[in-house]
Amino acid sequence: MTGALLAAGLGGTSEAAAQAYPKGPVKIIIPFAPGGPTDTVGRLIAQKLQDIWGQPVIVDYKPGAGTAIGADFVAKSPADGLTFGMVNSSFAVNPSLRKSLPYDTLKDLAGITQIANLQLAMVARPDAPFNTLPELIAYAKKNPGKLTYGTPGAGSTTHLGAELLKREAGFDMLHSPFKGSAPAHTELMGGRIDIVVDPFLSVLPYVKAGRMKMIATLGDRRVPGFDYPTVAETIPGFHVNALLGFVAPRGTPAAIIQKIQADTEKVLRQPDMRKRIEEQGMEVVASKPEQFEAFVQAEMKRWARVIEDAGIQAE
Repeated sequence: MTGALLAAGLGGTSEAAAQAYPKGPVKIIIPFAPGGPTDTVGRLIAQKLQDIWGQPVIVDYKPGAGTAIGADFVAKSPADGLTFGMVNSSFAVNPSLRKSLPYDTLKDLAGITQIANLQLAMVARPDAPFNTLPELIAYAKKNPGKLTYGTPGAGSTTHLGAELLKREAGFDMLHSPFKGSAPAHTELMGGRIDIVVDPFLSVLPYVKAGRMKMIATLGDRRVPGFDYPTVAETIPGFHVNALLGFVAPRGTPAAIIQKIQADTEKVLRQPDMRKRIEEQGMEVVASKPEQFEAFVQAEMKRWARVIEDAGIQAE
C-alpha cells in the first residue's frame, strides 16, 4: 500500500471509529473533590453528553497535588477516548510551579476544548482607604509593604494574577495564602488583611451585602450584567481569567477528539446550559482542539515568567 493509500486507509479507520464512538461507558476525571463550580459544570456536561451518546458518562474524582493527580490519571489512561479529564488553569501553571510532575503536559496530554473562562475579581475590606484600582496603586506606592492580599493558595491563578498586576503596575503588596477562599474571606472581613483576589462569583454575595467592596475584575471585559470596572481600564491589555477545559491522553485518535469537542460544543451552545454556566461565574468558550492547545502553550509561557520573576513555589 502506498503512503497516500495507507494514510487514506488510516483516515477512514479513524473516521469510522469516531462515528461508532463511544462503544461503552465514558469516564470524565475531575481533579477536585466533589463540590464547587468545576464539579457542577463537569456533571452538567456529563449528563448532556450521556443523553447524546446513549452511553453512561461517569464523573470520577481524583483530587490532590494542585490537580496533578487527576491529570496524571488521564495521561496514563488508554488513548481510546473513553477516559478524558477536566483541567483548570493549574494545568498551564504546574509545569513551572511543580518541578517533578509525573507526566509531560504537552507530550502526554492532548487538548479537546476550552470549556469556559472563569472571571476573577479583586475586592477590599469596606474601610480600606481606596475605592478604585488607581487609588489602590497610588496608596500602595505611598505606603510600601503595608498592603496585604489574600488568595485561596500559593500558585493559584488568583495569586499569579495579583503578582502580574503588581509587576505591570509597579507597586507592591504582601501575599497571604490560605487553604481555600473561605478563610481568606474571613480574614478580609475581620480586617486582618486588606485585599482578596478570588473568583468573581465567590466574592459577589459579600460585595452585594456591603461586607467587601469591588475594586476591579481581572477579565478582558466587564462581567455581563454588572458595572464593575476591569483592571484593563487602568492598565490597557491586562487580563487574567481562570480556564476550564477537557484533555485526553495523547495518542487518542484525532477524529475521536474532534467528536468529543463537537458534541461538547453542541452541549455548551444550548441556552439552558449557557445560562447554568454563566450562573457559576463563567463565560462559555467551546474552542477547537488546536485553539485550546495553542492557548495552553501561551499560558504556560506567560505564567512561567511570572513564577520565575516572583520566586513563587508550590505549597
